[in-house]
Amino acid sequence: MGDPAIYGTGEFEPILATIGDISVSQHWVITPTGPHPIRGSVWTVTDMSQWQEGISAVGVVLCILFIWVCLLGLLFLLMKDRKLTGYIQVTVQGKGFHHQTLVPVRGPDTFAQVHQSVNYARSLSALG
Repeated sequence: MGDPAIYGTGEFEPILATIGDISVSQHWVITPTGPHPIRGSVWTVTDMSQWQEGISAVGVVLCILFIWVCLLGLLFLLMKDRKLTGYIQVTVQGKGFHHQTLVPVRGPDTFAQVHQSVNYARSLSALG
């Protein structure tokens, strides 16, 4: 990834947002293939995350410990663990370039953070 100063007006432009391996300055979208003008770029976000649900490990241990107490220990098997896994796909395309990146989902707020960054990049694209 090069210095955006050599591609623009000669002045350094600070990075305003980073989305996966895509960086955004006021006038540039910087991808691993190089910088591209942000003006007129089109951004899309696809949520590819999913919730996975399974029996809790604590529930299995408690079930084994309390199985002989009137078989009520079996109720511990109803304890569930829910995990959010997957990726958020961000695609940016403009005149002469197309790039997509996958941002790993670390929690329920990841989608909101990525969407906020992409909306900011969209606003910079419109201002160009």
